[in-house]
Amino acid sequence: MSPSLAPSPADWNVVVTLAEQSFREAVRLLGHWGKVRRTAYYNVLGMKVASADAFLTDFAASVAANPGFLNFVSHVVPAQQTFDFTSAEEFETRARAIALGWAPKLGGKRFHVRLHRRGFKGVLSTPREERFLDEALLAALPEAGRIDFADPDAVIQIETIDGRAGMSLWTRDELRRHPFLGAD
Repeated sequence: MSPSLAPSPADWNVVVTLAEQSFREAVRLLGHWGKVRRTAYYNVLGMKVASADAFLTDFAASVAANPGFLNFVSHVVPAQQTFDFTSAEEFETRARAIALGWAPKLGGKRFHVRLHRRGFKGVLSTPREERFLDEALLAALPEAGRIDFADPDAVIQIETIDGRAGMSLWTRDELRRHPFLGAD
């Protein structure tokens, strides 16, 4: 195992899904930015970087200069907020608090929540949690917004690996500039 690869996914703020058969190359490439961690899920890595925002900017610039980087990774998703949870109730409480913190940015906008769940099968239901957060946001918006999957102004993206979640709020422009985010 290389020095930049650790077996535990416990502390991460970036989730990476890999292209087929690109594990070694992806770990080598991503190790430049932070500690890369193996997970129990096929072709999924966790990463810990100093700043998710700085990483996104730097990674996007590297992809622009070297588009071949995307041959090794399918999605690279830095989390603006992370939290640990041990139950569906705790997940909902923490995710709702973060999402409601973004409500002022979503007023009058079209948006939706997208959850990519790994682990907690039978405990967390992706469609149920997405609906729960969509409804909580709609009820709290300072100005009417609406759910839109076809052409949203923003997407709240949630990635989970077992009992850890990362959440980000992406604008339409960010999603267009960074297709590797894989929000949908």
